[in-house]
This record gives sequence, structure tokens and C-alpha cells, in this order.
Amino acid sequence: MKAIVQDRYGAPDVLRLREIGRPAVGDDEVLVRVHAAAVNAYDWHVMRGDPYLARLSFGALRPRQRIRGRDFAGRVAAVGLAVTGFRPGDEVYGDTGPTDGAFAEYVSVPDRHVARKPANLTFAEAAAIPVAACTALVCLRDAARVEPGQRVLVNGASGGVGTFAVQLAKAFGAEVTGVCRTGNVDLVRSIGADRTVDYTREDFTRDGPAYDVVLDLVGNRSLTDCRRALAPGGTLVLSGGGMSDGGSLVGPLGLFARARALSPFVRHRIVAPAAVTGRKNLATLRDLVESGQVTPVIDRTYPLAEVPAAIRYLEVEHARAKVVITCAG
Repeated sequence: MKAIVQDRYGAPDVLRLREIGRPAVGDDEVLVRVHAAAVNAYDWHVMRGDPYLARLSFGALRPRQRIRGRDFAGRVAAVGLAVTGFRPGDEVYGDTGPTDGAFAEYVSVPDRHVARKPANLTFAEAAAIPVAACTALVCLRDAARVEPGQRVLVNGASGGVGTFAVQLAKAFGAEVTGVCRTGNVDLVRSIGADRTVDYTREDFTRDGPAYDVVLDLVGNRSLTDCRRALAPGGTLVLSGGGMSDGGSLVGPLGLFARARALSPFVRHRIVAPAAVTGRKNLATLRDLVESGQVTPVIDRTYPLAEVPAAIRYLEVEHARAKVVITCAG
């Protein structure tokens, strides 16, 4: 099969399309013929080995997992002996977890990371969901515990996670403000934001109302700045932190560590949750999509051979919403 393989850290040109063997299927695994995959900031971080501290997990000198990509959607090709919930031909979507491997014609993943694809979506649209939407779901539902009537601000509202966060906050009954650049204001409004803040003209930390929840997906403001935008007793949720020029030691991990250290001593809740995908959250998102409350937004699509160009676009052009890879017809 064809796959995007990485043997060293570096710029997008370290990613090569190669012919390799089809993955084996473990007893609790599902082999999926990948029709589409999606690019995440995570793929960039592994490609660059950035921040350096993360190489303790990725691999000290080179990536332990050679095939990039986490999000996927496709059809089940085979199932392991212990798998009872899927059968060949089922249309599914999911996240490979830390094993990666979705930028390929086939991927084998534990069945707990797989769910049935939303019936009203194409494979490309479904592939855009897992990591980004699950991140938004965990941040808003689990960490912030968003309730109807609350004011929620999403910093980075036009990005991959942000476009899902705006829609999920609305689905939970919140009044939503989205922060983005000028060219993305119409997009953020179109997915349901009640108010938009163009960060080139306004400062959300100084102008506007106080918010019950601030979800910071960019990491470009200090904890003090973000807390200034919160109402008393409000919650600051940190996730992501964007992409640097490469070569940072701790990256956003430093901000998360400071947040955890500061949280017990301030009147606001500050949380930096870990994203959890898995079948349960994927099923929740499927229900929201099929009911029309959440719709994936795709910026561009690239064929499998052009994954390096897709990641280069993500890191240089500040892609809005999701960038999707088409792997099969």
C-alpha cells in the first residue's frame, strides 16, 4: 500500500510517499480502507519534533511511528477475532491515537477508537471531525461545563478546533463570541457565532463583556490577559498553542504548566484538559452532526501524495477550519 512515511524530524520534505506492507490486524483491531484523512497541528508537531521535550514521547532521534496522520474515515476491510461491533463494508471514522498511520491507503486501529460514520457526511467531511471536534467537546462539555445562557469566547474561532467549538458552544445553549482575523469574520458568523472580534482591530482582553468561559486555542496571550476577559468565577480553558518556527524546548507545555501552578491561587478556574477521542465521544459527535447542530468546515483538500504541501499550507498560510487528505475513491 502507499503511505506517507517519516524517518527524521524536519520540514515537510521529510515526508515521503512510499510503498509499504499493509498493516496486520490484531485481535481487537479494525483494518480500515482509508478514503480520507485530515491534517492536525499534532502532525506538524511530530513532523518537526517540536517542542523538543515532546520527543520523549515522539522518539528521541526520529519518530517511533513512521507513518503520519491520525484522523481517518473509510470502510472496514477486516476485523480482528475479538471485534464484534464492526464487519467488512461498514463506513466508519475515528482517530488512530498515538500510533498514527492514517496518511495511508489502509490503517489498523483498536476498535475502541472507531465509530460508525455520520450518515449525512462524505468521507472527507467525516475525516475532519475526530481530533479537532473531540478536543472542542472535551474542552467545553467536560472541562468548562458550559451551560445554557453562559457567555463563551473562543480565541481561534476560525481554526480546525475553533470552528467545532463555536458550533458546540451554541449547541450547549451558550452565547458565543468568536475571535479571528478580518478575512474569517464571515465564516465564524456563518457557523453560529453571536458576535465576532477581529483581533486586528479589537482586543478581547480589554474590550467587550466579561465571559463565563474563555477557550484559548491560540496561546498568543498571557494568562493575565485571558483572565482579564473572565467574569468572577469564570473558567479559562487552554488547548493547543499554535505552531512556532520549530526548535522550541517546551512550546505550549510551558503555558500549561504555569496554568496548573497558578490555578489554586486565583479566583478563576484554569484548566488544560487532554483531548479524548474514543468511540463514546465520536458517537456523541455523530449524533450532533446528524441532527444538524454541527457541520465540519473544510478549507482545502489534497491527494495523499501531496501531504507535505498540505502541512506546509497549514503552517504557513494559517489555514482556516480543516485541511483534508483524499486517499481513495
